[in-house]
Amino acid sequence: MTSILIVEDETRISSFIEKGLSAAGYSPTVVANGLDALDYVATGSFDLVLLDVGLPGIDGFEVLARLRAAGETMPIIMLTARTSVDDTVAGLDGGANDYLPKPFKFDELVARIRLRLRESGQQRVVETVLRHGDVALDLKTRRVSVGDRSIDLSAREFALAEEFLRHPDQVLSREQLLSRVWGFDFDPGSNVVDVYVRYLRGKIGAERIETVRGMGYRLV
Repeated sequence: MTSILIVEDETRISSFIEKGLSAAGYSPTVVANGLDALDYVATGSFDLVLLDVGLPGIDGFEVLARLRAAGETMPIIMLTARTSVDDTVAGLDGGANDYLPKPFKFDELVARIRLRLRESGQQRVVETVLRHGDVALDLKTRRVSVGDRSIDLSAREFALAEEFLRHPDQVLSREQLLSRVWGFDFDPGSNVVDVYVRYLRGKIGAERIETVRGMGYRLV
């Protein structure tokens, strides 16, 4: 599955992009600052980076420069609220593959992502079925199976299962799950994540979702 790193500190925008890309069949990961972005690229495997210019700490231009200096060749699309032509030129001259001003239409963003992936030879077939072990989740039909057994999930349980299946073996914090599955309409102190993890365990098997004490949950 095509993996995309979103580097954006505005929660409203990053959530909008993340949810849209997930629905489009991509595997997005969000970080909110440049230093985290450098760490994630160094330790992960991403096909493309969406990089905001206005970041806390080091800005997007510095992140771009460090990635290219380190030999990273994946496509990088810069996002910015700035309208200066000089900024656009600086980004492209610095090694960015594209430059998209805010606000933008999501369809245009996806079209640019597809174009840059094709150009880099990294475009992959978008998957509609997520699998891990004997758990399978069909994004088109909304059907879920464990081995040969079909199971029924509520809309929220399905969204939670999808999040785990998009990030297998990765620890997801309660805060990450709350923001990605429920959005930001819920109290961060709510135990709704724990409640729905319990529901999901009851349907796909308790042993498949591991509690990592003090950190969150992991699909194993």
